Amino acid sequence: MQVYLPIAEMSVNALLVLGMGGLVGFLSGMFGVGGGFLMTPLLIFIGVPPAIAVGTQANQLVAASVSGVLAHWRRGNVDVKLGVVMLLGGMVGTVVGVWIFSILQRIGQIDAAITLSYVFFLGTIGTMMMVEASRALIRRRAPTAKRGKLHRHMWLHGLPLKMRFQRSKLYISALLPAGIGAVGGMLVAIMGIGGGFMLVPAMIYLLNMPTGLVAGTSLFQIIFTTAMATLLQAATNQTVDVMLALLLLIGGVVGAQFGTKAGGRLRGEQARLLLASLVVAVALKLAFDLVVEPNDVFTISTRMS
Repeated sequence: MQVYLPIAEMSVNALLVLGMGGLVGFLSGMFGVGGGFLMTPLLIFIGVPPAIAVGTQANQLVAASVSGVLAHWRRGNVDVKLGVVMLLGGMVGTVVGVWIFSILQRIGQIDAAITLSYVFFLGTIGTMMMVEASRALIRRRAPTAKRGKLHRHMWLHGLPLKMRFQRSKLYISALLPAGIGAVGGMLVAIMGIGGGFMLVPAMIYLLNMPTGLVAGTSLFQIIFTTAMATLLQAATNQTVDVMLALLLLIGGVVGAQFGTKAGGRLRGEQARLLLASLVVAVALKLAFDLVVEPNDVFTISTRMS
């Protein structure tokens, strides 16, 4: 069943897009990530222009994240106070990210910037997560191995403006979660991702946050930053396709509910290893597409003045 996307100016298979939305929603609920790291490349793979893919799928992340947060909220797995601090930083990062996006779009380099950003961020973070998760699984299978400290303190934990987060049992500088949120806000604006693939490991390893609270708190912050990014992208860069967003939204809401249930059956190390494998696979596919010769070597595009 083909549907026409007015902003992207192309036709797509509606069932295919619904299935993609459902898959991303499933990942959102399972891992506590927005799923945008997978959705934007998938949209690009089926021919959607990168700028439209980024601007539109951020809207789908809102619905998928809301659905996931509700499930985590019922289980008491959301630290609202810490999430609000992250959100304040995320709002600043989103505004800056949309501004950078508009500059790259004006000079005609937005498509290349999006693809290169994905290859770098996904490849680097995915590899780091895979190494750490593999080591954790090995330590679990070797009970005689010496265990390290639960909390690793570094210079970041000596920053000022300390706050106490009762739900997470943390006493840390508010600058840490705010800074993490700011980077996540920039990523959602420039790359169309909720930033969960970066927020989740940062919350675990930098904030020393309990793993059980990370997914719900991450999704709580992602809701508002992605909603803000969608509004700014629509108003500033006109890169939000409503029809495409609606299809992704429907699939995402349904998939997130199943993902939340599946996530509860995986150990923390297993979930992180699976997520890392997906992240690395997407990065490799994007890198391959950058160097392989396209079917159409020359293209002609028009730009409105």
